[in-house]
Amino acid sequence: MQRNLFLTGAPSSGKTTVIKKIIKKLPQPANGFYTEEEKEAGKRIGFLMTTLKGEKAYLAHQSIKSDFHIRRYGVSIENIEGIAVSSIKPTGNSIIILDEIGKMECFSEKFKKAATLALDSENIVVGTITFGGTGFILGVKQRPDIEIIEVTEQNRDTLPDLILEKIIYLNKG
Repeated sequence: MQRNLFLTGAPSSGKTTVIKKIIKKLPQPANGFYTEEEKEAGKRIGFLMTTLKGEKAYLAHQSIKSDFHIRRYGVSIENIEGIAVSSIKPTGNSIIILDEIGKMECFSEKFKKAATLALDSENIVVGTITFGGTGFILGVKQRPDIEIIEVTEQNRDTLPDLILEKIIYLNKG
């Protein structure tokens, strides 16, 4: 069984919601981050990264001035490298939460190196990965140590318990 468990799916399929439910029930310490949309008056204005230690910073926001953009969002390389990179460092027997490996995060070479280090470690990595992807994203998807599960409306409520069962099984092995 693969040590790295990743969720994928269409935007707004519930990937981060599943990750947050898993975090609440983890059987051991964890580190890492998750990313959530930020909305204002019902309209998405950005993406906020939150580490499991409670640090918060924008991954991308419509008001961020940056050389890197996805649609109308400026991507903060500084925040990716200051928040996400340090949060996914393998430590002890902790589970690494990596939400997400996507186009925005992959603008940072330091993030890609940190994600590879996490995936290569003995730690269990639970994360999300963008539905499509090329280059680094495709390379991650093709790793033999990764199991990728698509989040759908039909399975998103049962996935947290399924992933937790897999974590328990991996810890026994």
